[in-house]
Amino acid sequence: MKEKYILALDQGTTSSRAILFDGEQNIAGMEQREFSQIYPKEGWVEHDPMEIYSSQYGAMMELLAKYDISPHDIAAVGITNQRETTILWDRRTGRPIYNAIVWQCRRTASIVDDLVKKGLDSYIKKTTGLVPDAYFSATKIKWILDTVEGAREKARQGDVLFGTVDTWLVWKLTGGAVHATDYSNASRTMLFDIHKLDWDETLLEALDIPRACLPEARPSACAYGKMNIQGVSVPISGAAGDQQASLFGQCCFGKGEAKNTYGTGCFLLMNTGNSAFESGNGLLTTIAASLDGSVQYALEGSVFVGGAVMQWLRDELRLIDEAGDAAYYAGKTPDTGGVYLVPAFTGLGAPYWDMYARGAIVGITRGTKSSHLIRAAEESIAYQCYDLLKAMEKDTNSQTVELKVDGGASGDGFLMQFQADVMGTVINRPVIRETTALGAAYLAGITEGFWSGVDEIRSLWKSGMKFSPNMSSEKRASLLAGWHKAVERSRNWAD
Repeated sequence: MKEKYILALDQGTTSSRAILFDGEQNIAGMEQREFSQIYPKEGWVEHDPMEIYSSQYGAMMELLAKYDISPHDIAAVGITNQRETTILWDRRTGRPIYNAIVWQCRRTASIVDDLVKKGLDSYIKKTTGLVPDAYFSATKIKWILDTVEGAREKARQGDVLFGTVDTWLVWKLTGGAVHATDYSNASRTMLFDIHKLDWDETLLEALDIPRACLPEARPSACAYGKMNIQGVSVPISGAAGDQQASLFGQCCFGKGEAKNTYGTGCFLLMNTGNSAFESGNGLLTTIAASLDGSVQYALEGSVFVGGAVMQWLRDELRLIDEAGDAAYYAGKTPDTGGVYLVPAFTGLGAPYWDMYARGAIVGITRGTKSSHLIRAAEESIAYQCYDLLKAMEKDTNSQTVELKVDGGASGDGFLMQFQADVMGTVINRPVIRETTALGAAYLAGITEGFWSGVDEIRSLWKSGMKFSPNMSSEKRASLLAGWHKAVERSRNWAD
């Protein structure tokens, strides 16, 4: 076993975590700090960038202190982050000029509509691999530049900088020395040409975004810069958006290998190799985290509200005390009593891409109980992921025999079994479920020679539990028919 560690900084939508991995990929320590969610208006979601940084830095320092780890024992740092969330800051003061606009935020839907009216929708898809949607960073950048007085002119002069969360953290951790992002995060901005690996002038001009404010795009595994930890210079040697990091952490290095992450949202990615595969079924083409400067691509489907529906049950409806209680109540209830919950709180992602969809609960009767709603919420996650997988199978003309899973909600045994039943697919949950952080650690560790390469880390990956489908095809078809009927009730509600 190697004596040193790789430190992964995992900056998520609701919390910041710091995780230490040893040479055998065991977790040697982990600390987490939650931070505030800001909802200024209906459909708007913001974070305080300074709180993002302070929570991430605080989690890191608390981790080192709690486990008595010297900075000299850290071989490298890898960063992974919530994607699309948009931060603009003053280069001279280091202060944000506006709160971070979170990936879930829908305030820029009208800007997206304008792009479509200009006939740019097909161009956006062919160039960036994405579909025009308020989910991505581009229209968020424009909104801030339009809203904050003098911001666009400062951006033209390079005095206001843009970054997704990885860029913000690298800039802060290196003391403002490095303004860079990796290809995987760049590919989520709706401004990046995923074929030329450069920012696209047509889209920059359409949104009036100055190139001078954009970070340098680099490979996921490379030397980003040095950070000072208690007087010790430690290399930041890997960075990737959370879902691409998870794909890498699940060792999905080969074409056709897929994983699904159950976090605040759910994200299903399939490695498509060295060629960008254009979806005909509402999925996205994105850049996967890869090594040696080579580029691999992935198909991706996104569910905006996954585990967040459990937080909603807890915080807003007060039906459960802890998010983890949902599995207990769902397991004690034989069915939903015909109730379906469509958690389109911020619209619907793939394969529907409906910015104006809103949440719906249908099938309620006088006999509907809280336990029915809880089970319907659990099942809604599995149904949404089913839609992603089926779209992916149509695109690739293949059938998924096994799907690797990770993320917080993958620990929910009820959900994983129902997911296997609905998909008709074996669900494979690894021993180490923190695969987003593990992927960032892998990228940094390989860059620094901590691990020799993909063959070594593949040999370390271990399956923890498999869930096999155990539902009749008739029941599956009936449940899915009800789900798709419920989804149609939620469509275009806010238009």
